[in-house]
Amino acid sequence: MAETATSPLTGKALLQKVKGSDLPRRDLAKECGYYTETKSGAKRVNLSEFYNAVLAAKGVELEPEGTKDGRGREASYRVSVHKNGSIVIGANYTQSMGLQPGDEFEIKLGYKHIRLIQSDSDRTEEV
Repeated sequence: MAETATSPLTGKALLQKVKGSDLPRRDLAKECGYYTETKSGAKRVNLSEFYNAVLAAKGVELEPEGTKDGRGREASYRVSVHKNGSIVIGANYTQSMGLQPGDEFEIKLGYKHIRLIQSDSDRTEEV
């Protein structure tokens, strides 16, 4: 199993090292401690960890905490036709629209679109 040889630089120390260096990316990442040593003693550079640490030190948040509940995928508001010809609208969409089991829709076909008109209200949703 590979182990990190040194504790990698973070925060201001990392930014100072990066700012004052003219080394190639791989060498700079290695000097900052972003590498692992293999069983044979070779050093494998972890560039993605290095880049993430630099961005974090600059205050750039790539994956904001709390936006996901940790379950499933996020809604993309796009669906595709399955091999059997069905279109499935996921629970994310029905929940965001406030739909309940048993709600009914009238299907109106248009040119390159499908319009769902909820039967018991004037609300119109396009898919």
